[in-house]
Amino acid sequence: MSNVRLENVSKTYGDMKIIHGVDLAINEGEFVVFVGPSGCGKSTLLRMIAGLEDITGGHIKIGDKIVNDMPSPQRGIAMVFQSYALYPHMTVRRNMAFGLEISKCPKDEIEERVNNAARILQLEPYLNRMPKELSGGQRQRVAIGRAIVREPKVFLFDEPLSNLDAALRGQTRLEIAKLHSSLGATMIYVTHDQVEAMTLADRIVVLNGGRIEQVGTPLELYSSPANAFVAGFIGGQKMNFMPASSRDGKLQLGQRVLPFSVSSSVTKVGIRPEHLQVSTPEDAHLSGRVEYVEMFGDHTLIHFETEDLGLITVKVEDSSDIKENEPIYVKLLAERLHLFDDSGRVHDAISH
Repeated sequence: MSNVRLENVSKTYGDMKIIHGVDLAINEGEFVVFVGPSGCGKSTLLRMIAGLEDITGGHIKIGDKIVNDMPSPQRGIAMVFQSYALYPHMTVRRNMAFGLEISKCPKDEIEERVNNAARILQLEPYLNRMPKELSGGQRQRVAIGRAIVREPKVFLFDEPLSNLDAALRGQTRLEIAKLHSSLGATMIYVTHDQVEAMTLADRIVVLNGGRIEQVGTPLELYSSPANAFVAGFIGGQKMNFMPASSRDGKLQLGQRVLPFSVSSSVTKVGIRPEHLQVSTPEDAHLSGRVEYVEMFGDHTLIHFETEDLGLITVKVEDSSDIKENEPIYVKLLAERLHLFDDSGRVHDAISH
């Protein structure tokens, strides 16, 4: 069994509590991604699972065994770090085989495991090369191969793509997804990158201040965030937030009263840039003046300043008629609005 369970896990450094009673069940064969801002505790949590950090409280189980006091090499895990940490004086083959050699694994078994990992990662042409002869992406694949040959119960990845450029990140991300599909192994992955989290994960764990804010599939977190923190953190472009209130049971944004029914508990509205539409003055819910236009080729981000709601961003496919310093009129997709109360929690959906 390679499922992982965290039961009321906490971590304290002196008087500072870093992880606050985390409960989480990771199923066998699942790909789970930890995301959150810098300092939220995601890498610390991963290192506690690996046995590289002591646990202050609670239990960590791998399979049916509590591993709190079990040394890292005995936990059946393999970890891939941000840095490749390859031996510069060893070939790719020796780098992948060295851990097995230290553990006195039979030579024929070492060769079989290394060759199998090289085939999976398409490293066969590079087995006799030195690390300095490889690209960054190839070096990271060697580091992953070194983990594969150990045949672990659980793979742990700590921001493994951070040192790669954009093109290599995309390529290596695809290779990790294919690796999970072919091995069917349990994988836990830490990243701050939205694209990695949304494209790799079976489920995402959003962490903030050492606590879990929400756990769900990428689509669940994107479509139904539990609170304003998750809503603002998940997504390709940052969600627009606007102060809101209720006037006679209708949604009020600034001086505008919109024909959407809400309760008096609403204090903030969120909507993603892709859920706004450029409109005519007659149909618009918001208006303003275009401050800046960012063209990305396949889409464009239009940033416009409103009179009383601040800067709003709208994502469109075609912006050929949108110019800076010109007026813009925008319509809200009512079914895509997220309503929050004063504690930041999601409120009831609107009706219209």
